[in-house]
Amino acid sequence: MGWLGWALASAGFAALTAVFGKVGVAGIQSDYATFLRTLVILMLIAGIVTVGGHWRSPAEVPTRSLAFLALSGLATGASWLCYYRALQMGQAAQVAPIDKLSVVLVAVFGTLFLAERLSPVNWAGVLLIAGGTVLVAWR
Repeated sequence: MGWLGWALASAGFAALTAVFGKVGVAGIQSDYATFLRTLVILMLIAGIVTVGGHWRSPAEVPTRSLAFLALSGLATGASWLCYYRALQMGQAAQVAPIDKLSVVLVAVFGTLFLAERLSPVNWAGVLLIAGGTVLVAWR
């Protein structure tokens, strides 16, 4: 499967994350719900790495990669904590689109920090995503 297939699968699973998470966070504290969810993710990924035979010593991983993966993990954890708190307080159909403003931010950060280039048509799409997010989330 190419990048587009994986990206579409990611979008589908992200949608299920919002729906299942909204139901799952009801009646428990959102940080604890995030912790339980993370344990499930850890077990799943450990199984996939084991079955694929991809375990290796962290000492073999370049320091730069380890540092940025650690930063990515911290950002992911912060994102999940905020997401589940928002889900507990708001409607999934409002929270998920606002969360997806990350698409707009990735476009901006990619150009600023990764030297990626977007065409005027690409920037128009970014603006449409931002506007669409507001329209979907507005009540």
